[in-house]
Amino acid sequence: MIRWKKVAAAAAIAVTTALAVTACAGGSGGGGASGSGGTLTLGAIAAPTTFDPAGAEWGNRAPYYQAVFDTLLLATPDGTIEPWLATKWAYNTDNTVLTLTIRDGVTFSDKSKLTAGVVVKNLQRFKDGTSPDAGYFAGVKSFAAPDDTTVVITLNAPDPAMLNYLTRDPGLVGSEASLTSKDVATNPVGSGPYILDTSATVTGTSYIYKKNPNYWKPDVQHYDNLTINVLSDPTAALNAIKAGEANGVKLVSNDNLKEVEGAGWTVNANELDFQGLLLLDRAGKMQPELANVKVRQAINYAFDRAALLKALQSDNGTVTTQVFPKTSPAYDSALDDYYTYDPAKAKQLLAEAGYPNGFTLNQPSVSLLGASTYTLVGQQLADIGIKAKFTEVAPENFIADLLAPKYGSSFMALEQNPDWQLIQFMIAPTAVFNPFHYQDPKVDAYIKQIQYGDKATQGKVAGELNKYLVEQAWFAPFYRVQGSFATDANTTVKMLPTNAYPAIYDFQPKS
Repeated sequence: MIRWKKVAAAAAIAVTTALAVTACAGGSGGGGASGSGGTLTLGAIAAPTTFDPAGAEWGNRAPYYQAVFDTLLLATPDGTIEPWLATKWAYNTDNTVLTLTIRDGVTFSDKSKLTAGVVVKNLQRFKDGTSPDAGYFAGVKSFAAPDDTTVVITLNAPDPAMLNYLTRDPGLVGSEASLTSKDVATNPVGSGPYILDTSATVTGTSYIYKKNPNYWKPDVQHYDNLTINVLSDPTAALNAIKAGEANGVKLVSNDNLKEVEGAGWTVNANELDFQGLLLLDRAGKMQPELANVKVRQAINYAFDRAALLKALQSDNGTVTTQVFPKTSPAYDSALDDYYTYDPAKAKQLLAEAGYPNGFTLNQPSVSLLGASTYTLVGQQLADIGIKAKFTEVAPENFIADLLAPKYGSSFMALEQNPDWQLIQFMIAPTAVFNPFHYQDPKVDAYIKQIQYGDKATQGKVAGELNKYLVEQAWFAPFYRVQGSFATDANTTVKMLPTNAYPAIYDFQPKS
Protein backbone atom coordinates (compact mmCIF):
# COMPACT_ATOMS: atom_id res chain seq x y z
CA MET A 1 0.00 0.00 0.00
CA ILE A 2 1.02 3.65 -0.30
CA ARG A 3 2.38 5.26 2.87
CA TRP A 4 0.77 8.68 2.80
CA LYS A 5 3.00 10.45 5.35
CA LYS A 6 6.04 9.92 3.15
CA VAL A 7 4.12 11.23 0.14
CA ALA A 8 3.00 14.32 2.00
CA ALA A 9 6.54 15.06 3.12
CA ALA A 10 7.89 14.70 -0.40
CA ALA A 11 5.11 16.88 -1.77
CA ALA A 12 5.87 19.55 0.81
CA ILE A 13 9.51 19.57 -0.25
CA ALA A 14 8.48 19.94 -3.89
CA VAL A 15 6.16 22.87 -3.09
CA THR A 16 8.83 24.58 -0.98
CA THR A 17 11.34 24.22 -3.80
CA ALA A 18 8.89 25.68 -6.33
CA LEU A 19 8.25 28.67 -4.08
CA ALA A 20 11.96 29.26 -3.65
CA VAL A 21 12.48 29.26 -7.40
CA THR A 22 9.62 31.71 -7.85
CA ALA A 23 10.98 34.01 -5.19
CA CYS A 24 14.20 34.24 -7.18
CA ALA A 25 12.59 34.53 -10.58
CA GLY A 26 9.70 36.86 -9.82
CA GLY A 27 6.38 37.02 -11.72
CA SER A 28 5.94 36.96 -15.50
CA GLY A 29 4.02 39.07 -17.92
CA GLY A 30 2.95 42.64 -17.47
CA GLY A 31 0.64 45.24 -18.87
CA GLY A 32 -2.48 43.11 -18.53
CA ALA A 33 -4.19 40.91 -21.12
CA SER A 34 -6.99 41.63 -23.53
CA GLY A 35 -9.53 39.00 -24.49
CA SER A 36 -11.62 41.26 -26.72
CA GLY A 37 -9.94 40.35 -30.01
CA GLY A 38 -7.17 42.93 -29.58
CA THR A 39 -4.31 40.95 -28.05
CA LEU A 40 -4.18 37.28 -27.17
CA THR A 41 -1.62 36.65 -24.42
CA LEU A 42 -0.56 33.05 -23.86
CA GLY A 43 1.74 31.27 -21.44
CA ALA A 44 3.90 28.39 -22.62
CA ILE A 45 6.19 26.14 -20.59
CA ALA A 46 9.19 26.21 -22.95
CA ALA A 47 10.83 28.65 -25.36
CA PRO A 48 11.69 27.70 -28.95
CA THR A 49 15.31 26.72 -29.52
CA THR A 50 15.24 28.12 -33.08
CA PHE A 51 12.82 29.57 -35.60
CA ASP A 52 14.46 27.71 -38.47
CA PRO A 53 11.74 25.32 -39.72
CA ALA A 54 14.40 22.64 -40.24
CA GLY A 55 15.15 22.67 -36.51
CA ALA A 56 11.59 23.07 -35.28
CA GLU A 57 9.85 21.04 -32.58
CA TRP A 58 6.18 20.52 -31.79
CA GLY A 59 4.36 19.67 -28.54
CA ASN A 60 4.58 22.62 -26.16
CA ARG A 61 6.68 24.63 -28.64
CA ALA A 62 4.05 24.38 -31.39
CA PRO A 63 2.41 27.82 -30.91
CA TYR A 64 5.60 29.76 -31.64
CA TYR A 65 5.87 28.10 -35.05
CA GLN A 66 2.17 27.87 -35.86
CA ALA A 67 1.79 31.62 -35.37
CA VAL A 68 4.28 32.36 -38.15
CA PHE A 69 4.25 29.33 -40.44
CA ASP A 70 1.45 27.34 -41.98
CA THR A 71 1.61 23.56 -42.15
CA LEU A 72 0.71 21.58 -45.25
CA LEU A 73 -2.20 19.89 -43.46
CA LEU A 74 -4.20 20.76 -40.35
CA ALA A 75 -4.98 18.63 -37.28
CA THR A 76 -8.38 19.56 -35.86
CA PRO A 77 -9.90 19.27 -32.36
CA ASP A 78 -12.29 16.57 -33.60
CA GLY A 79 -9.36 14.36 -34.59
CA THR A 80 -9.55 14.79 -38.37
CA ILE A 81 -6.87 15.95 -40.82
CA GLU A 82 -8.01 18.79 -43.05
CA PRO A 83 -6.59 20.72 -46.03
CA TRP A 84 -4.38 23.71 -45.25
CA LEU A 85 -1.51 24.75 -47.55
CA ALA A 86 -2.27 21.54 -49.40
CA THR A 87 -5.85 21.55 -50.66
CA LYS A 88 -6.04 17.83 -51.46
CA TRP A 89 -3.94 14.70 -51.44
CA ALA A 90 -3.95 11.14 -52.74
CA TYR A 91 -1.85 7.99 -52.52
CA ASN A 92 -1.04 5.56 -55.31
CA THR A 93 -2.33 1.97 -55.07
CA ASP A 94 0.48 0.67 -52.84
CA ASN A 95 0.64 3.80 -50.62
CA THR A 96 4.25 4.58 -51.51
CA VAL A 97 3.62 7.80 -53.48
CA LEU A 98 1.73 10.70 -51.90
CA THR A 99 0.66 13.52 -54.22
CA LEU A 100 -0.32 16.89 -52.73
CA THR A 101 -2.00 19.82 -54.48
CA ILE A 102 -0.61 23.11 -53.17
CA ARG A 103 -2.93 26.04 -52.53
CA ASP A 104 -2.72 28.85 -55.08
CA GLY A 105 -2.62 32.54 -54.12
CA VAL A 106 -0.70 32.18 -50.83
CA THR A 107 2.09 34.67 -50.15
CA PHE A 108 4.75 34.81 -47.44
CA SER A 109 5.29 37.88 -45.27
CA ASP A 110 8.26 38.84 -47.51
CA LYS A 111 5.76 39.04 -50.42
CA SER A 112 7.15 35.96 -52.17
CA LYS A 113 4.76 33.32 -53.51
CA LEU A 114 4.09 29.84 -52.22
CA THR A 115 4.90 27.23 -54.85
CA ALA A 116 5.42 23.49 -54.86
CA GLY A 117 9.14 24.10 -55.37
CA VAL A 118 9.33 26.09 -52.13
CA VAL A 119 7.46 23.31 -50.31
CA VAL A 120 9.94 20.71 -51.58
CA LYS A 121 12.90 22.80 -50.37
CA ASN A 122 11.31 22.97 -46.90
CA LEU A 123 10.58 19.25 -46.80
CA GLN A 124 14.11 18.31 -47.83
CA ARG A 125 15.65 20.74 -45.33
CA PHE A 126 13.57 19.20 -42.56
CA LYS A 127 14.67 15.69 -43.52
CA ASP A 128 18.32 16.83 -43.49
CA GLY A 129 17.94 19.23 -40.57
CA THR A 130 18.46 19.30 -36.82
CA SER A 131 14.88 18.85 -35.61
CA PRO A 132 14.45 15.99 -33.13
CA ASP A 133 11.60 14.91 -35.41
CA ALA A 134 13.71 14.74 -38.60
CA GLY A 135 13.41 10.96 -38.35
CA TYR A 136 9.76 11.22 -39.39
CA PHE A 137 11.10 11.48 -42.94
CA ALA A 138 13.60 8.63 -42.61
CA GLY A 139 11.52 6.49 -44.95
CA VAL A 140 11.18 9.16 -47.65
CA LYS A 141 12.95 8.33 -50.91
CA SER A 142 12.41 11.69 -52.60
CA PHE A 143 10.46 14.94 -52.71
CA ALA A 144 9.60 16.42 -56.11
CA ALA A 145 7.66 19.34 -57.62
CA PRO A 146 6.64 18.44 -61.19
CA ASP A 147 4.84 21.80 -61.46
CA ASP A 148 4.09 24.86 -59.31
CA THR A 149 1.06 23.32 -57.58
CA THR A 150 2.04 19.65 -57.20
CA VAL A 151 4.29 18.00 -54.61
CA VAL A 152 5.11 14.30 -54.86
CA ILE A 153 6.50 12.45 -51.84
CA THR A 154 7.90 9.03 -52.73
CA LEU A 155 8.40 6.58 -49.88
CA ASN A 156 10.60 3.52 -49.60
CA ALA A 157 7.64 1.76 -47.98
CA PRO A 158 4.16 2.79 -46.82
CA ASP A 159 4.11 5.16 -43.84
CA PRO A 160 0.60 5.30 -42.34
CA ALA A 161 1.53 8.35 -40.22
CA MET A 162 2.76 10.58 -43.06
CA LEU A 163 -0.39 12.71 -43.24
CA ASN A 164 -0.24 13.28 -39.50
CA TYR A 165 3.42 14.32 -39.74
CA LEU A 166 2.47 17.00 -42.26
CA THR A 167 0.17 18.62 -39.66
CA ARG A 168 3.19 19.07 -37.36
CA ASP A 169 6.72 20.48 -37.60
CA PRO A 170 7.69 18.43 -40.71
CA GLY A 171 4.88 20.25 -42.54
CA LEU A 172 6.01 23.80 -41.72
CA VAL A 173 6.78 25.96 -44.75
CA GLY A 174 9.02 29.05 -44.74
CA SER A 175 9.75 31.43 -47.61
CA GLU A 176 12.52 30.37 -49.98
CA ALA A 177 14.78 33.36 -49.37
CA SER A 178 14.55 33.06 -45.60
CA LEU A 179 15.83 29.48 -45.61
CA THR A 180 19.33 30.60 -46.62
CA SER A 181 19.39 33.90 -44.72
CA LYS A 182 21.87 34.43 -41.89
CA ASP A 183 19.08 35.16 -39.42
CA VAL A 184 16.89 32.14 -40.26
CA ALA A 185 17.07 31.03 -36.61
CA THR A 186 15.74 34.32 -35.22
CA ASN A 187 13.69 35.95 -37.98
CA PRO A 188 11.03 33.54 -39.27
CA VAL A 189 9.33 34.34 -42.57
CA GLY A 190 6.20 32.32 -43.17
CA SER A 191 2.69 32.54 -44.57
CA GLY A 192 1.04 32.17 -41.15
CA PRO A 193 -1.56 34.31 -39.40
CA TYR A 194 1.01 36.40 -37.50
CA ILE A 195 4.45 37.96 -38.02
CA LEU A 196 7.09 37.89 -35.28
CA ASP A 197 8.07 41.37 -34.09
CA THR A 198 11.78 40.72 -33.56
CA SER A 199 12.41 44.20 -32.12
CA ALA A 200 9.87 43.70 -29.32
CA THR A 201 10.64 40.03 -28.65
CA VAL A 202 12.88 39.07 -25.72
CA THR A 203 14.41 35.70 -26.61
CA GLY A 204 13.66 33.05 -24.02
CA THR A 205 11.14 35.24 -22.20
CA SER A 206 8.49 36.90 -24.36
CA TYR A 207 7.58 36.57 -28.05
CA ILE A 208 5.55 39.35 -29.70
CA TYR A 209 3.57 38.85 -32.90
CA LYS A 210 1.47 41.15 -35.08
CA LYS A 211 -1.41 40.18 -37.34
CA ASN A 212 -0.41 39.29 -40.90
CA PRO A 213 -2.47 41.73 -43.04
CA ASN A 214 -2.20 39.51 -46.12
CA TYR A 215 -3.07 36.17 -44.55
CA TRP A 216 -4.88 33.84 -46.95
CA LYS A 217 -7.45 32.69 -44.35
CA PRO A 218 -8.46 35.73 -42.29
CA ASP A 219 -11.42 33.99 -40.65
CA VAL A 220 -9.02 32.18 -38.27
CA GLN A 221 -7.24 35.40 -37.25
CA HIS A 222 -9.25 36.02 -34.13
CA TYR A 223 -6.84 38.59 -32.67
CA ASP A 224 -4.86 41.58 -33.92
CA ASN A 225 -1.81 40.79 -31.82
CA LEU A 226 -0.34 37.76 -30.10
CA THR A 227 2.07 37.51 -27.16
CA ILE A 228 3.54 34.24 -25.91
CA ASN A 229 5.30 34.43 -22.55
CA VAL A 230 7.50 31.65 -21.23
CA LEU A 231 6.03 30.47 -17.88
CA SER A 232 7.94 27.30 -17.08
CA ASP A 233 7.67 27.65 -13.30
CA PRO A 234 4.24 26.54 -11.96
CA THR A 235 4.05 29.29 -9.36
CA ALA A 236 4.96 32.00 -11.88
CA ALA A 237 2.18 30.67 -14.12
CA LEU A 238 -0.30 30.75 -11.23
CA ASN A 239 0.75 34.31 -10.39
CA ALA A 240 0.15 35.37 -14.00
CA ILE A 241 -3.30 33.78 -13.90
CA LYS A 242 -4.28 35.46 -10.63
CA ALA A 243 -2.97 38.83 -11.84
CA GLY A 244 -4.86 38.59 -15.14
CA GLU A 245 -1.65 38.86 -17.14
CA ALA A 246 -2.67 36.28 -19.73
CA ASN A 247 -5.67 34.84 -21.54
CA GLY A 248 -4.47 31.27 -21.78
CA VAL A 249 -1.77 29.34 -19.89
CA LYS A 250 -0.45 25.81 -20.31
CA LEU A 251 -0.19 24.31 -16.82
CA VAL A 252 2.95 22.32 -16.01
CA SER A 253 1.03 20.16 -13.54
CA ASN A 254 -2.43 19.72 -12.00
CA ASP A 255 -1.33 20.82 -8.54
CA ASN A 256 -3.13 24.19 -8.56
CA LEU A 257 -6.35 23.50 -10.46
CA LYS A 258 -8.61 24.65 -7.61
CA GLU A 259 -6.76 27.95 -7.33
CA VAL A 260 -6.93 28.42 -11.11
CA GLU A 261 -10.68 27.84 -11.12
CA GLY A 262 -11.02 30.00 -8.04
CA ALA A 263 -9.52 32.86 -10.04
CA GLY A 264 -12.44 32.57 -12.48
CA TRP A 265 -10.55 30.62 -15.12
CA THR A 266 -11.66 27.51 -17.02
CA VAL A 267 -9.48 24.38 -17.05
CA ASN A 268 -9.59 22.77 -20.51
CA ALA A 269 -8.35 19.20 -20.48
CA ASN A 270 -7.20 16.31 -22.63
CA GLU A 271 -5.40 13.04 -21.90
CA LEU A 272 -2.48 12.99 -24.28
CA ASP A 273 0.31 11.54 -22.15
CA PHE A 274 0.67 8.39 -20.11
CA GLN A 275 2.98 8.08 -17.14
CA GLY A 276 4.58 4.91 -15.86
CA LEU A 277 7.63 2.71 -16.24
CA LEU A 278 9.35 2.02 -19.54
CA LEU A 279 10.73 -1.53 -19.34
CA LEU A 280 13.23 -0.97 -22.12
CA ASP A 281 15.81 -3.73 -21.70
CA ARG A 282 13.55 -6.62 -22.67
CA ALA A 283 16.51 -8.67 -23.90
CA GLY A 284 18.29 -8.30 -20.56
CA LYS A 285 21.51 -6.82 -21.97
CA MET A 286 21.98 -4.43 -19.06
CA GLN A 287 19.32 -5.56 -16.59
CA PRO A 288 19.14 -9.36 -17.07
CA GLU A 289 15.99 -9.78 -14.98
CA LEU A 290 13.90 -7.77 -17.46
CA ALA A 291 14.41 -10.43 -20.14
CA ASN A 292 11.93 -12.62 -18.26
CA VAL A 293 8.34 -11.77 -19.10
CA LYS A 294 7.21 -12.92 -15.64
CA VAL A 295 9.46 -10.27 -14.07
CA ARG A 296 7.95 -7.58 -16.28
CA GLN A 297 4.46 -8.82 -15.41
CA ALA A 298 5.34 -8.85 -11.71
CA ILE A 299 6.39 -5.21 -11.96
CA ASN A 300 2.99 -4.40 -13.47
CA TYR A 301 1.15 -6.13 -10.62
CA ALA A 302 3.24 -4.18 -8.07
CA PHE A 303 1.56 -0.83 -8.60
CA ASP A 304 -1.62 0.51 -7.03
CA ARG A 305 -2.46 2.71 -10.00
CA ALA A 306 -5.55 4.32 -8.50
CA ALA A 307 -3.59 5.34 -5.42
CA LEU A 308 -0.74 6.66 -7.56
CA LEU A 309 -3.16 8.71 -9.63
CA LYS A 310 -4.63 10.20 -6.46
CA ALA A 311 -1.27 10.85 -4.81
CA LEU A 312 0.59 12.24 -7.83
CA GLN A 313 -2.17 13.79 -9.96
CA SER A 314 -5.03 14.45 -7.51
CA ASP A 315 -7.14 11.99 -9.55
CA ASN A 316 -6.77 14.10 -12.70
CA GLY A 317 -6.42 11.29 -15.22
CA THR A 318 -7.47 7.71 -15.95
CA VAL A 319 -5.84 4.50 -14.77
CA THR A 320 -4.49 2.35 -17.60
CA THR A 321 -2.11 -0.49 -18.41
CA GLN A 322 -1.96 0.17 -22.18
CA VAL A 323 0.00 2.77 -24.15
CA PHE A 324 -2.39 3.27 -27.08
CA PRO A 325 -4.80 6.22 -26.63
CA LYS A 326 -8.59 6.17 -26.55
CA THR A 327 -8.66 7.78 -29.99
CA SER A 328 -6.90 4.75 -31.51
CA PRO A 329 -8.67 1.76 -33.09
CA ALA A 330 -6.10 -0.30 -31.14
CA TYR A 331 -7.58 0.88 -27.84
CA ASP A 332 -9.43 -1.70 -25.75
CA SER A 333 -11.07 -0.53 -22.52
CA ALA A 334 -10.50 -3.99 -21.03
CA LEU A 335 -6.76 -3.36 -21.18
CA ASP A 336 -7.03 -0.33 -18.90
CA ASP A 337 -7.11 -2.69 -15.90
CA TYR A 338 -5.43 -5.80 -17.31
CA TYR A 339 -2.98 -5.68 -14.38
CA THR A 340 -4.65 -5.16 -11.03
CA TYR A 341 -2.83 -4.21 -7.84
CA ASP A 342 -1.75 -7.64 -6.57
CA PRO A 343 1.57 -7.75 -4.64
CA ALA A 344 1.05 -11.44 -3.80
CA LYS A 345 0.73 -12.30 -7.49
CA ALA A 346 3.80 -10.19 -8.22
CA LYS A 347 5.87 -12.08 -5.63
CA GLN A 348 4.64 -15.40 -7.02
CA LEU A 349 5.72 -14.41 -10.56
CA LEU A 350 9.13 -13.28 -9.31
CA ALA A 351 9.61 -16.64 -7.59
CA GLU A 352 8.58 -18.50 -10.74
CA ALA A 353 11.08 -16.41 -12.71
CA GLY A 354 13.86 -17.45 -10.34
CA TYR A 355 13.97 -14.34 -8.15
CA PRO A 356 12.25 -15.35 -4.88
CA ASN A 357 14.38 -12.79 -3.00
CA GLY A 358 13.90 -10.05 -5.57
CA PHE A 359 16.69 -8.05 -7.20
CA THR A 360 17.96 -4.49 -7.64
CA LEU A 361 16.42 -2.45 -10.44
CA ASN A 362 18.59 0.46 -11.63
CA GLN A 363 16.75 3.55 -12.82
CA PRO A 364 17.45 7.25 -13.39
CA SER A 365 15.57 9.98 -11.54
CA VAL A 366 15.13 13.61 -12.54
CA SER A 367 13.84 16.55 -10.51
CA LEU A 368 11.40 17.62 -13.25
CA LEU A 369 9.26 14.52 -12.68
CA GLY A 370 8.90 15.10 -8.95
CA ALA A 371 10.49 13.64 -5.82
CA SER A 372 7.21 12.05 -4.70
CA THR A 373 7.08 9.99 -7.90
CA TYR A 374 10.30 8.17 -7.12
CA THR A 375 9.39 7.78 -3.45
CA LEU A 376 6.22 5.93 -4.43
CA VAL A 377 7.74 3.90 -7.25
CA GLY A 378 10.52 2.75 -4.94
CA GLN A 379 8.09 1.96 -2.15
CA GLN A 380 5.76 -0.16 -4.27
CA LEU A 381 8.59 -2.08 -5.89
CA ALA A 382 10.09 -2.71 -2.44
CA ASP A 383 6.78 -4.21 -1.32
CA ILE A 384 7.29 -7.08 -3.78
CA GLY A 385 11.01 -7.47 -3.06
CA ILE A 386 12.53 -5.31 -5.81
CA LYS A 387 14.97 -2.65 -4.64
CA ALA A 388 14.84 0.43 -6.86
CA LYS A 389 18.23 2.10 -7.07
CA PHE A 390 17.78 5.62 -8.42
CA THR A 391 20.60 7.69 -9.90
CA GLU A 392 19.83 11.42 -10.05
CA VAL A 393 20.40 12.82 -13.54
CA ALA A 394 20.55 16.49 -14.55
CA PRO A 395 17.38 17.52 -16.45
CA GLU A 396 19.37 18.43 -19.56
CA ASN A 397 20.93 14.93 -19.64
CA PHE A 398 17.91 12.81 -18.70
CA ILE A 399 16.57 11.96 -22.16
CA ALA A 400 20.04 11.57 -23.67
CA ASP A 401 21.06 9.14 -20.91
CA LEU A 402 17.85 7.17 -21.31
CA LEU A 403 18.30 6.85 -25.06
CA ALA A 404 22.06 6.18 -24.93
CA PRO A 405 20.97 3.76 -23.33
CA LYS A 406 22.40 3.91 -19.83
CA TYR A 407 19.44 2.37 -17.99
CA GLY A 408 17.24 -0.67 -18.54
CA SER A 409 14.07 0.99 -17.27
CA SER A 410 12.79 4.36 -16.14
CA PHE A 411 9.75 6.27 -15.00
CA MET A 412 8.65 8.49 -17.87
CA ALA A 413 5.82 10.57 -19.30
CA LEU A 414 5.29 9.96 -23.02
CA GLU A 415 2.83 11.20 -25.60
CA GLN A 416 0.25 8.71 -26.85
CA ASN A 417 0.58 9.25 -30.59
CA PRO A 418 -1.69 8.01 -33.39
CA ASP A 419 -1.04 4.35 -34.16
CA TRP A 420 1.80 4.26 -36.68
CA GLN A 421 3.47 7.27 -35.12
CA LEU A 422 3.33 5.54 -31.72
CA ILE A 423 4.79 2.36 -33.23
CA GLN A 424 7.67 4.32 -34.72
CA PHE A 425 8.11 6.24 -31.47
CA MET A 426 8.04 3.41 -28.92
CA ILE A 427 7.77 -0.06 -30.42
CA ALA A 428 9.57 -0.64 -33.74
CA PRO A 429 13.20 -1.83 -33.60
CA THR A 430 14.31 1.63 -34.76
CA ALA A 431 11.90 3.56 -32.50
CA VAL A 432 13.32 6.42 -30.45
CA PHE A 433 12.09 4.93 -27.17
CA ASN A 434 13.29 1.43 -28.03
CA PRO A 435 16.94 2.33 -27.37
CA PHE A 436 18.03 -1.33 -27.01
CA HIS A 437 16.46 -2.01 -30.46
CA TYR A 438 14.57 -4.93 -28.98
CA GLN A 439 12.75 -7.14 -31.48
CA ASP A 440 10.04 -9.74 -31.10
CA PRO A 441 9.13 -11.73 -34.27
CA LYS A 442 5.44 -11.55 -33.47
CA VAL A 443 5.60 -7.76 -32.99
CA ASP A 444 7.55 -7.41 -36.23
CA ALA A 445 4.84 -9.37 -38.05
CA TYR A 446 2.11 -7.13 -36.62
CA ILE A 447 4.06 -4.02 -37.64
CA LYS A 448 4.43 -5.27 -41.21
CA GLN A 449 0.70 -5.99 -41.48
CA ILE A 450 -0.13 -2.52 -40.21
CA GLN A 451 2.35 -0.86 -42.56
CA TYR A 452 1.13 -2.59 -45.69
CA GLY A 453 -2.51 -3.24 -44.84
CA ASP A 454 -5.63 -1.29 -45.73
CA LYS A 455 -7.37 0.86 -43.13
CA ALA A 456 -9.54 -1.95 -41.78
CA THR A 457 -6.56 -4.28 -41.48
CA GLN A 458 -4.48 -1.60 -39.80
CA GLY A 459 -7.09 -1.04 -37.09
CA LYS A 460 -7.69 -4.74 -36.45
CA VAL A 461 -4.01 -5.65 -36.28
CA ALA A 462 -3.16 -2.60 -34.16
CA GLY A 463 -5.63 -3.95 -31.60
CA GLU A 464 -3.94 -7.36 -31.68
CA LEU A 465 -0.54 -5.69 -31.28
CA ASN A 466 -1.76 -3.63 -28.34
CA LYS A 467 -3.09 -6.71 -26.53
CA TYR A 468 0.14 -8.60 -27.12
CA LEU A 469 2.29 -5.72 -25.81
CA VAL A 470 0.19 -5.60 -22.64
CA GLU A 471 0.37 -9.35 -22.14
CA GLN A 472 4.13 -9.32 -22.70
CA ALA A 473 4.46 -6.33 -20.36
CA TRP A 474 6.63 -4.22 -22.65
CA PHE A 475 5.69 -1.27 -20.43
CA ALA A 476 4.18 -0.65 -17.02
CA PRO A 477 1.84 2.34 -17.55
CA PHE A 478 0.17 3.82 -14.47
CA TYR A 479 -2.38 6.25 -15.91
CA ARG A 480 -3.21 8.67 -18.69
CA VAL A 481 -2.57 12.02 -17.08
CA GLN A 482 -4.82 15.00 -17.63
CA GLY A 483 -3.14 17.75 -19.61
CA SER A 484 -4.57 21.08 -18.50
CA PHE A 485 -4.78 24.40 -20.31
CA ALA A 486 -6.35 27.32 -18.45
CA THR A 487 -8.29 30.13 -20.15
CA ASP A 488 -9.67 33.32 -18.64
CA ALA A 489 -13.30 34.44 -18.62
CA ASN A 490 -12.84 36.27 -21.94
CA THR A 491 -11.36 33.38 -23.93
CA THR A 492 -12.39 29.98 -25.27
CA VAL A 493 -10.24 27.23 -26.74
CA LYS A 494 -10.71 23.76 -28.18
CA MET A 495 -8.17 21.13 -27.14
CA LEU A 496 -6.42 18.87 -29.63
CA PRO A 497 -6.40 15.08 -29.17
CA THR A 498 -2.94 14.89 -30.78
CA ASN A 499 -0.92 17.71 -29.20
CA ALA A 500 -0.22 19.14 -25.76
CA TYR A 501 -0.76 22.74 -26.84
CA PRO A 502 -3.94 23.91 -28.62
CA ALA A 503 -3.75 25.27 -32.15
CA ILE A 504 -3.42 29.04 -32.48
CA TYR A 505 -6.55 29.07 -34.66
CA ASP A 506 -8.66 27.49 -31.92
CA PHE A 507 -8.42 30.40 -29.47
CA GLN A 508 -11.31 32.84 -29.69
CA PRO A 509 -12.57 35.81 -27.65
CA LYS A 510 -15.96 35.33 -26.05
CA SER A 511 -18.54 37.55 -27.68
